[in-house]
Amino acid sequence: MSEIRLSDAQKRVVRHGEGALLVIAGPGSGKTRVLTERVRRLLTEESGHFRVLALTFTNKAANEMTERLSDLKESRQRAFIGTIHGFCLDVLSDRGKLVGVDTLPQIFEQAQDRKQILIQAVNEDPLLSEELLELDSKERNQRLDQWLRGISILKSHPLSQADYTEPLLDRIYDGYNAGLRACGAYDFDDLLLLTYQLFTDYPKIADFYRRLYKYICIDEAQDLNEAQYAVLRALCGSTFKNVMIVGDPKQSIYGFNTSSPAYLQAFKSDFDAVEMELKENFRSSRAVVEVAKSLDQRYTVEGILPVQGEARLLVGDDEDDEANKIVDEIDILLTSGHPDIEGTILPSSCAILGRTRFVLLAAERALKARKIPYFKRLSASHEYESKVVDEFQLALRVFANPRDSLHIAALNKKWSCSIAGDVTLNSPSDVVNAMSKAALTSNNQQCQAVANAVSIIHRNVQRLDLMPGIIELEKFADNCNEEERRAIREDLTVLREEWDQYLRSDSQQSRTIPGFMSSMALGSSGKTIKNGVALLTVHSSKGLEFDAVFLAGMVEGVFPDYRAKGKAKLEEEQRNAFVAVTRSKRLLFMSYHRHRTMPWGDSWFSTPSVFLRNAGLSS
Repeated sequence: MSEIRLSDAQKRVVRHGEGALLVIAGPGSGKTRVLTERVRRLLTEESGHFRVLALTFTNKAANEMTERLSDLKESRQRAFIGTIHGFCLDVLSDRGKLVGVDTLPQIFEQAQDRKQILIQAVNEDPLLSEELLELDSKERNQRLDQWLRGISILKSHPLSQADYTEPLLDRIYDGYNAGLRACGAYDFDDLLLLTYQLFTDYPKIADFYRRLYKYICIDEAQDLNEAQYAVLRALCGSTFKNVMIVGDPKQSIYGFNTSSPAYLQAFKSDFDAVEMELKENFRSSRAVVEVAKSLDQRYTVEGILPVQGEARLLVGDDEDDEANKIVDEIDILLTSGHPDIEGTILPSSCAILGRTRFVLLAAERALKARKIPYFKRLSASHEYESKVVDEFQLALRVFANPRDSLHIAALNKKWSCSIAGDVTLNSPSDVVNAMSKAALTSNNQQCQAVANAVSIIHRNVQRLDLMPGIIELEKFADNCNEEERRAIREDLTVLREEWDQYLRSDSQQSRTIPGFMSSMALGSSGKTIKNGVALLTVHSSKGLEFDAVFLAGMVEGVFPDYRAKGKAKLEEEQRNAFVAVTRSKRLLFMSYHRHRTMPWGDSWFSTPSVFLRNAGLSS
């Protein structure tokens, strides 16, 4: 075991033997390293035939752990490393028939798909339709969104559903689920809920997984919600205790998704866990750590980098002036470097973070004007710039799941035809034949290219390969104008990466189109970071780190958010700021603007954020 790279506190965690362990790990404390080295020790030093279950909350962390353990060769195959949702998908794929999952679950991950399922359920139920009858378009949308949130709350609270009942919600819930199942589909919440039901209703299944996985390690445990914790409890039963969870209550920022740091202490009590703490910060400079301390007085650091770094305030007259000042600093860093940053500073060394997407608009305009490369990762959904690749992924969804009437309808609308007609699609062959017939009767070359690509993929029955289909679409792109060709080629490059990552993944399942679509839905393929300055919301920056971080829009009403009323909401906003600040390794720039233009055009005077005042950075 490579303990030479570990601190004394880290060694104690890695060396912990039998029994439950709770590790409180602050930012930059090397928790991924500790998790990795603990898995390494268990696989190489503990005797017996067993596997290790290592669950993370981000695919970045899972990929990093997988790469660090690549030298273990055969032993590495004895560890499942992935997200909790990915583990649940594997369980349901293997054992899901007992809870109604007959095939590999197809996930409707996009909000618009789930909303369309709900709309169809409402339209088919006179009582629900009547509820929306007197409402205008805006009010109907608000009510539908409210119902979707209610459905998610029910699914994510399997232990306390009774606390979230309201008139008609059970009826809405049943209609929505029926619509999903009619399409052979599930949502993210289903993966957790159905796995929990499987383990509780069939204890022998849970016992099988307990015997298969002798040790369980869970990362980012401050972000557990009730459903995730319920799955863990159901998996472990009353006797299994070889569980280590790692988390930091100061970095719990997903309360809107019903997560809570309370499950850290629940785990300690329920599992009678030993508690250890990692207080070093091997990531951030002294200046960054001081700002982090100002955001949480409980944050103590025992080991810190011997690098001073820098924390500065930038003030603009308005949002555009603020953005220009940020980009001025990035320009200087790219041109002249900085003594506290080793080596060349690249655009990808820098990130601009905003509490909301709106905050980042001015920064994007400024970067574009200076021709500084940048990229955005504002959500986890897969959005394609070109129509042909968007239609190709729709066609793949239908190819993977012929029962998917929702996406068949979407493809019909885009192609202005009826792919299935009155014919029931029962197999991928049926889908290919129906698409080919639709393409033959269409004058739409885009439609023909997509149908040809899917047909070419289907021909190779011996070995699934997406590449011939991608190459077919590249040929189509080469006959398009410059703008279309660029959009298609860029989207296909992303799709190539997705496919390559899927082929390299650790899944024990055979390679299938349904498996690939599920992999994309879970976000388990594709790269997190691209070349360029990162434009990120605070929530999408979680788990990432950069040499220089610019935290923009630090005014009251934006950060903290104007909706953060009450102690609990303000504390979560403080944790958001803590997470944003500690993404920085060396340099931190916090900025605000004196005048603010609201989305509806009004101009307001801005008050510097309380977080700036607490850090001593307000002017």
